[in-house]
Amino acid sequence: MSRIGRAPIAIPAGVEVKVDANNHITVKGPKGTLERDLVPQMKVEVDAGVIHVTRPDDEKLNRSLHGLTRTLVANMVHGVTEGFSKTLEVNGVGYRAAKEGKKLVLNIGYSHQVDIEEVDGITIDVPNPNTVVINGIDKQKVGQFAADIRAKRPPEPYKGKGIKYSYEVVRHKEGKTGAK
Repeated sequence: MSRIGRAPIAIPAGVEVKVDANNHITVKGPKGTLERDLVPQMKVEVDAGVIHVTRPDDEKLNRSLHGLTRTLVANMVHGVTEGFSKTLEVNGVGYRAAKEGKKLVLNIGYSHQVDIEEVDGITIDVPNPNTVVINGIDKQKVGQFAADIRAKRPPEPYKGKGIKYSYEVVRHKEGKTGAK
């Protein structure tokens, strides 16, 4: 039995979970509402403030979907209560970020500024010129939006210039003069 899949999900106060036919789950909470169609093989039950995900048998596909389904539901519950965030750092001489209205404006070494619009369900904060914080209730959207911003100028290994996650460590290379 899957250790992750069999773990119950506690429903916090103020969160409403509804499972319709065809495993369509709706989670409403203080931060918003999330909906998702889950795989029909998994059985999702809500009772007494706890969500249980069960599988019909021990086939390989059902075993692999069991933990995934439970994690997706748990992320939805966590998202509508606390939300998710990713922090990016902008490193480099003259590199900076600013927020203008609903746009993120990046000066990252190109001949032009890079403008990125906020997406529905995502908010961008710029607490200082070298830090960008992306917040939202959908974990997948927050992660994808952060990856899209990082892809505009990934960190390079010689000086570390570029956009990186706050927890990311860039291993520096020596360069061609250091080999002598």
